[in-house]
Amino acid sequence: MEALTIHEAAETTGWSARMLRYVERTGLVNPARSSSGYRLYGPAELQRLRTLKELLAGFDIGLSDVAFAARLNSEPQLRAAVQTWLEAQPRRPEHVDPDDWLRFEQNKHEKLLAAA
Repeated sequence: MEALTIHEAAETTGWSARMLRYVERTGLVNPARSSSGYRLYGPAELQRLRTLKELLAGFDIGLSDVAFAARLNSEPQLRAAVQTWLEAQPRRPEHVDPDDWLRFEQNKHEKLLAAA
């Protein structure tokens, strides 16, 4: 099978070699490797890259959006956690007085920022 190196694939597809490495790291495209470890892009990988570009343009989304969607598809716990968060309604903790709720949330954010 004939294949292109990463630089040839970058030139052919319009993606930079750096972006092709990122696309591979996210698992969206998995090129074969030569015996010496070089990435080899065949027709299937080139098609995948082309249709990925079409998807990004067609829905005005970023590469990270598709990578995250792929993670949601392959990680059931992540998918469940995101779904739970999307369905959750904000609720004041029972032990927090309504007048203190804003200050309580501000303190939580400050602690998160301090830990980061």
